[in-house]
Amino acid sequence: QVWQIRLDMHLLNHDGNITDAASIAGIVALCHFRRPDVSVQGEEVTVYTPEERDPVPLSIHHMPICVSFAFFHQGTYLLVDPSEREERVMDGLLVIAMNKHREICTIQSSGVVMLVQDQILRCSKITAVKVAEITELIQKALENDHKARKEGGKFGFAESIPNQRITAFKMESAAIDTNNVEEQAGEIIAKADPPSEVFADPILHTPGTAQIGEGIENSWGDLEESEKEEAAEEEGESEAAAFECQKTETEATSMMRETKKDEPILLSDSEEEEVVILEPQEVPRKTR
Repeated sequence: QVWQIRLDMHLLNHDGNITDAASIAGIVALCHFRRPDVSVQGEEVTVYTPEERDPVPLSIHHMPICVSFAFFHQGTYLLVDPSEREERVMDGLLVIAMNKHREICTIQSSGVVMLVQDQILRCSKITAVKVAEITELIQKALENDHKARKEGGKFGFAESIPNQRITAFKMESAAIDTNNVEEQAGEIIAKADPPSEVFADPILHTPGTAQIGEGIENSWGDLEESEKEEAAEEEGESEAAAFECQKTETEATSMMRETKKDEPILLSDSEEEEVVILEPQEVPRKTR
C-alpha cells in the first residue's frame, strides 16, 4: 500500500510566468505537507491520528525549481522571469528545471526562435544561480513557519490574509443609497429605448450561438469588420469553387455527347466490382 497525493493549484492573480510560480508553490506545498504516521505489524496496518502521533513530512531529497527565459528578436535579447505583457511579444520561451546541486531535471523550449548551444549553456548558468537563491528562500520560509507554529503564532498564508497581501484586488465595502429606488428605476426605464422586437421562440443567430426565451436580440452574433471581410472572401471562394464544379460537369456532359455511336460505354460498379458493357442504341434525331 502506498500514499497517493494530489496537488491542485488555484491562481489568485496572474501577471506572467505561471510556470515558475507554480513550481515554487508546488514544491513548497509538498515540503510543508505532513502525512499521518503509520505502523505495520505483519498484515495489520495502523494509521494514527494527529492526536495519537505527530504527522511526518514527506521524503523530499531535492527541490526542482523552474526558471523561465524569454527571447526577443530571434534570441538577440534575453529576459528572465517575463511578465504577462512581455510574454505577449516574445519570440520564444525556454524553461529549465534544476535543483541546487546543479542537476538539470527538464528543459522545455517553445516559440519560433532557434537557440544555439551557447545560449542554452548561458541560460543553464543563470538557472543555477537563481535556483540556489530560491531554494535558500524556501528553506528559510519553512524554518520560520515551523518556528512560528511551535510558538503558537501565525505565519505564511494565515498571516497574509489580515494584511490583505494576497487579496490585492479586494474592494472596501461602500454604503449604497436606497432612498427613492422605485422613482430612480422608473426614470431609467423611461429614458431607455424600447426593445426593437421580442423573440418568443429560440433563434439561431450564427452557428454555435442561440437565444432562448423572450428578450431583445443580443449583438454577440454580429461580426466585426475583419471577420466580415474573411466571411466575404470565404463566400467568394465557395462561389468560385461551385462555378468550377459546374463548369467541369458541363464539360463532362459535352464530352459524353460527343462519344461515338459505335463505341461501347464502360460503367464500373464499385460495390459489386463488376464491369457492365452497354451497347449504344439508335437515338432518333430531330431535323430542322
